[in-house]
Amino acid sequence: MVKHISFFMLLGAFLLASPLKAQRLDRTERRIVATIEAQAGEAVGFLERVVNINSGTLNLEGVREVGEVFGKAFREIGFETRWISMPEEMNRAGHLFAEIGGGSGKRLLLIGHLDTVFEADSPFQTFERVNDSIAHAPGGNDMKGGDVVVLYALKALYENGLLDDAQVIVAFTGDEESTGDPLEISRRDLIEAARRSDVALGFETATGFDKATVARRGASGWQVDVTGRRAHSSGVFSERTGAGAIFEISRILNGFYEEVRGEEFLTFNPGILMGGTFAEYDPKSGKAEVFGKSNVVAQTASVRGGLRFISEEQKQAARDKMRAIVGQNLPRTTATISFTDAYPAMPPTAANLELLEILSQVSQDLGQGPVRAYDPGRRGAADVSFVAQYAACLDGLGTMGSGAHTPQETVNLKTMEAITKRTALLLYRLLQQERP
Repeated sequence: MVKHISFFMLLGAFLLASPLKAQRLDRTERRIVATIEAQAGEAVGFLERVVNINSGTLNLEGVREVGEVFGKAFREIGFETRWISMPEEMNRAGHLFAEIGGGSGKRLLLIGHLDTVFEADSPFQTFERVNDSIAHAPGGNDMKGGDVVVLYALKALYENGLLDDAQVIVAFTGDEESTGDPLEISRRDLIEAARRSDVALGFETATGFDKATVARRGASGWQVDVTGRRAHSSGVFSERTGAGAIFEISRILNGFYEEVRGEEFLTFNPGILMGGTFAEYDPKSGKAEVFGKSNVVAQTASVRGGLRFISEEQKQAARDKMRAIVGQNLPRTTATISFTDAYPAMPPTAANLELLEILSQVSQDLGQGPVRAYDPGRRGAADVSFVAQYAACLDGLGTMGSGAHTPQETVNLKTMEAITKRTALLLYRLLQQERP
């Protein structure tokens, strides 16, 4: 069993030790709020503009075009911008980074992404209002809405002269929905920015107006390959023939279910299983071709799956258990297991919970109510996970909506203004704190 403090125990202890009291907004904060109110319509118009530019991950020109629209807007508020291209063989557009450098306040890293799951051939392409509160918008909620929140929160601070001596890095990646390989290249600049930051805030889709993400599970792939002795089925279980590949892979999967399952936040899922005389798998299409006969003992079997975990320690412990199970082979079979890393975990930490407390205080001071931690077991991995070991983190600070990754995706326009106010005041208060 991995020894780690339960997320809910940590959260409960922190909340008991940190009672919140409502405060009034100071004069500067009231000016920030007024600026955001005055620009609310402009922000929605900006969102409509960038949504109507298709930026599916593989539409490289579209991703770059959205990046240039945001880049121009950041330059207008005093940021220096750069486009970080990826090697041609990675087939990814690259990332937009915008930065101002100063000597006071916490050093901030604000994370978003420019790409969506809707490629250039998707029938879902345009921003369309349903009413004054809701719009259908491909990628509007996941996550161009969050990107617009970042821009207009910073714009409000800039127009009130509050960024003059701040260090803020904005990192909008161009491949969050399908991360470029290798990760050492595609996330190198994001990690480098985190090393120069005290706080990292992710603006992925909000999980509720009263929730924020203090922890995310990591994601890893795994693959088991089994070889058996090909023979007539009349000899199965004999000393000469053994059990065959399919019985062996069934034993392994049952062992995972019985012996690895059960820890808080640890899950693993076999996504595709194949076995027979011959089996071939195409990772690009996700399709397999298998040949076998009922009267032939299977000589090959393979399974590919995913593993989710809340810490590196939990991941390694689960992998060790899986390796041990794979090594206990049935007669005349051999099996191997391999793992591939994707997203690291973002474990809950005291520093993350302290950020949540500041956000919740801001929300209450705005009359929006407290903000609580979202259950990490219900969130997937995201770019913020790559920086969690370098800075205190919060995520899920973006817009609200529904149907992300589907043709029914919506963004809630009514809450954008309130979320932008909350974001701007959070940034302002962090910029008033001393650096470590």
